[in-house]
Amino acid sequence: MLAAPPDLPVAAGLAALDEALRSHGVAVVHAPPGTGKTTLVPPAVAGVVEGRVVVTQPSRIAARAAARRLAHLLGEPVGETVGYSVRGDRRTSPRTRVEVVTTGLLLRRIQHDPELAGVGAVVLDEVHERHLDADLTLALLIDIRANLRDDLALVAMSATIEAERTATLLAGDGEGAPVIHVPGALHPVQTVWCPLPAGLRRTDDRGITPAFHDHVAATVRRGLAEHEGDVLVFVPGVAEVDATVRRLAGVAADVHPLHGRLSGAEQDRALTEGPRRRVIVSTAVAESSLTVPGVRIVVDAGFSREPRTDHRRGLASLVTVAVSRAAAEQRAGRAGRLGPGAVLRCWSQAEHAHLAAHPEPEIATADLTAFALEVACWGSDDVADLALLDQPPAHALASAREVLVELGAMTEDGRATARGRVIAGVPTDPRLARALIDGVPLVGARRAAEVVAMLSEDVRAPGADLVAALRSLRGGQHSGSWRSQVKRLEDIASKQAAGGRGAVADAGHRLTDDVAVGLVVALAHPDRIARKRPGSSSYLMTSGTGAALDARDPGLVRVEWLAVGDADRRPGQRDARIRAAAPLTEDLALEAAGSQWREVDEVIWSGGRVQARRRTLLGAIELGSVPLSDPPAQAVTEAISRALSSEGIGLLNWSEAATALRARLDFLHRALGDPWPDVSDEALTQNLHEWLGPQLARVRSAADLRRIDLVAALRALLPWPQAGRLDELAPERVEVPSGSSVRIDYSAEQPVLAVRLQEVFGWTAAPTLADGRVPLLLHLLSPARRPAAVTADLESFWDNGYPGVRADLRGRYPKHSWPEDPRSATPTRRTNAARPRR
Repeated sequence: MLAAPPDLPVAAGLAALDEALRSHGVAVVHAPPGTGKTTLVPPAVAGVVEGRVVVTQPSRIAARAAARRLAHLLGEPVGETVGYSVRGDRRTSPRTRVEVVTTGLLLRRIQHDPELAGVGAVVLDEVHERHLDADLTLALLIDIRANLRDDLALVAMSATIEAERTATLLAGDGEGAPVIHVPGALHPVQTVWCPLPAGLRRTDDRGITPAFHDHVAATVRRGLAEHEGDVLVFVPGVAEVDATVRRLAGVAADVHPLHGRLSGAEQDRALTEGPRRRVIVSTAVAESSLTVPGVRIVVDAGFSREPRTDHRRGLASLVTVAVSRAAAEQRAGRAGRLGPGAVLRCWSQAEHAHLAAHPEPEIATADLTAFALEVACWGSDDVADLALLDQPPAHALASAREVLVELGAMTEDGRATARGRVIAGVPTDPRLARALIDGVPLVGARRAAEVVAMLSEDVRAPGADLVAALRSLRGGQHSGSWRSQVKRLEDIASKQAAGGRGAVADAGHRLTDDVAVGLVVALAHPDRIARKRPGSSSYLMTSGTGAALDARDPGLVRVEWLAVGDADRRPGQRDARIRAAAPLTEDLALEAAGSQWREVDEVIWSGGRVQARRRTLLGAIELGSVPLSDPPAQAVTEAISRALSSEGIGLLNWSEAATALRARLDFLHRALGDPWPDVSDEALTQNLHEWLGPQLARVRSAADLRRIDLVAALRALLPWPQAGRLDELAPERVEVPSGSSVRIDYSAEQPVLAVRLQEVFGWTAAPTLADGRVPLLLHLLSPARRPAAVTADLESFWDNGYPGVRADLRGRYPKHSWPEDPRSATPTRRTNAARPRR
């Protein structure tokens, strides 16, 4: 295609690429940014294969810029030999041989036409960035090549060592795909460390601080003053782009924002060199895949915006995180493509050493709902069968499938429904697609499309108010991308709407913007419908997660019902922070989340009694309740079981008789095991139904609980026929030689008989329990019933211990018997002689 290709480093690898495609049909090009792979590889592939060559880029900006660059080298307008297709914008013709597309758009095509009719090759650029749709597209293309199109050529281009892993996947069951290594040719880039002055913070709970914005702007001015060339500034998001642009007013250069929400014309202006120096303030779209001509200076704020998902609470959002060292190096490389350059980093060298080495792949951190729906529409029964660089976390995939089942997009066994395929055809997140489809008859196609388009962008709502954000977008100067998306979504919505445009329009006019925005947001995120907690400024969402507005955002604090569009929860905080929301009403909440409405009978133990009520719930939010006068017996039993589990078995009235019986049973369980029952706190709590039975169902108060006959309940646990031997194996009392009947204490590890020493004269051994397995531990008492000796071996005591006890006590208790031979002495409960009369 190119008669005289430019002298770029990747040209040295084109012959090897040609050979790899002719012999294997697949190849990996490993080349650093700036080597020309995006410019030279696609036309080289077109020279090998028949049919169209489709080239993917991670963003619309990069796709359009790559097509313009290649068309310029051919001396043609875009849309002839080289064209592009991005969301809402397409410039191709029947003569187009190379078509540059976004990865998401190619994924849509694959689902619509798995054989990719007319396509001879696909070139996947920037696979190392590990975007979720790029990982899945690569996996599906490998599946297509293995099962449908073995003639489809695949080329993956990577700037990192991911090239080797990608080559293994591309080869399927054979040897690794050929890897063409191209050395880099960057010019030297000077690193200038520009940390924030001591005492100031880069971020707070609201994100980037104003002080750090000021610092980034000051660093840009320093770069303009100390170095030559245009400046490329990296900040994490659209709001930060706008904040930085405002602060650069008056610099001796043209200042341009660059991000995905701009119109094509605005993006083109940022990428076009002019007569004056330029400062381009960009999000990560310019990090690796996009060439920005004229740049010799990079100012890096050191942050990126990445997806993070709290699957337990159902919170998924974009969060601002520190950039990785690998991403920082890629950004710095932008300054060395044309000649020696400089990167000014807004952090210290010491902080740099603590950055993560690489960014995590999106599949490990992002919400997987759209991913799971794409897999289901593809017809794959098991994600593990797909050739993915990394498998998704199991819990995240399970959460995504639960959402899709709730949306009606997937069956319980993981298959896409007809509704799911409609949702998958809308170019946005499945939740937002559901909001668009179901919102049309409620708010009208135009307004549903406006709100969904707004939610699909990285919008920072002023004061967390999405209604205000929508009004700002309607009148904003930099909302070209949003307007294009609205038009596209409105067209899709109108085609899906039943009943025609007239009925849709009438429905939309009945609602004001305030509640219309809230309804569409609620349709997208029914799990985030929130109601203010009684007597509190915080909210409870239907998912059960607490949430709160920032105290510095007073606009929504008096609203009882909210539809939350974006929320995140920081470590250590109980409630999530509401970042974007719109007012809602209870009726509209029920409209949006009707499947979460339910009535439940709740029986609990609280305040010393059983409390029963029928609760009407929307998810975790209580709409109302009424008392239940006659709750089910099973529910009462379960309520008391929970109370006993949490507060302990001591809630029951343990009489002396019940405590004694329980101790005897515990002894037999420890001494003999089964079938004698375990009567520990844990066992009794777990088996309440077995031993308390119907007695629990009659309990309504603490007094009822105290009236339970625990002796009878425990006896119900006795095993049959062993129950008849209870008094034999573990007698309550034992008769001693003096004739006294003495109670045995079973509360210790070994049963104890506490008896006065004179009453056991004549015994030669301590009695045994449990069929002779356990001897009684004798606590031999003095006449004053104080401990004199402890023994389980009475024979040994008489020989060795008794003489000392006798010598010690006979002087203090002379009227009591202290025979020299206790084995043959007469046991007695009395003294030797009565006291003399006076």
